[in-house]
Amino acid sequence: MYLEPVTMDLQTRILIVDDDEGIRTLIGDYLAKHGYETATAADPIAMREMLANARFDLIVLDVMMPREDGLTALRQLGGGAPPVIMLSAVGSDVDRIVGLEMGADDYLAKPCNPRELLARIRTVLRRRAGDEGQAGETPLATRERGGDEGSGNCLFFAGWRMDLGLRLLSDPSGQLISLSDGEFRLLRAFAEHPRRVLTRDQLLDWSRGEDSEHYDRAIDVQLSRLRRKLSEGEGGGDIIRTVRNEGYLFVPSVTEAVGE
Repeated sequence: MYLEPVTMDLQTRILIVDDDEGIRTLIGDYLAKHGYETATAADPIAMREMLANARFDLIVLDVMMPREDGLTALRQLGGGAPPVIMLSAVGSDVDRIVGLEMGADDYLAKPCNPRELLARIRTVLRRRAGDEGQAGETPLATRERGGDEGSGNCLFFAGWRMDLGLRLLSDPSGQLISLSDGEFRLLRAFAEHPRRVLTRDQLLDWSRGEDSEHYDRAIDVQLSRLRRKLSEGEGGGDIIRTVRNEGYLFVPSVTEAVGE
């Protein structure tokens, strides 16, 4: 097992996972120069140990590694993990979509320009900060003021609870449903515009914002995965309905409780 701390005592923490020491050092040094605290791991085993013992805001994860590849490691991260940007020497659209389908927040082909990686990191972190910092800014007409447990605003629909601050989703029985960052933002876009037929372009704009062009080919895959996860929860089989030739409809009505 091999762990490499690169630099310390900066606020935003990024974990770089790659079996190539030269790439780890190059990316780590570059990000450190731009104000990030970075640490590196040579394989997924070291990555999991570091995640168990320290907080990280984002993971840069290589796909092609011996013994355990990055996609397998990504699948095992589960809910509550930091956002993940995948790096891979295999840069086809199919491979990129597979990575996004499995929960990655972005996917970049190697060799990549460190400046582009930095821009992608800033975009993912900005999206995450925006989701957490603006949890109360929704267009819902119906709002409830109450003392709900949780970190802030919660959306309620058909017995389901969506905590926007803690980024948690639970079904009517209280079972937590694990969603990736992209799936959570997509569900939020639906829940903030309930009982309206939404086009694919609207979902891209509301769930991805300025970065939507990077995800145009993956939105259908993410939507399919979100619907599958909802169907695994109690009463979640018909929450999102397809309206032929028009788009998608979030069926239940939504209310919001704003934490004090």
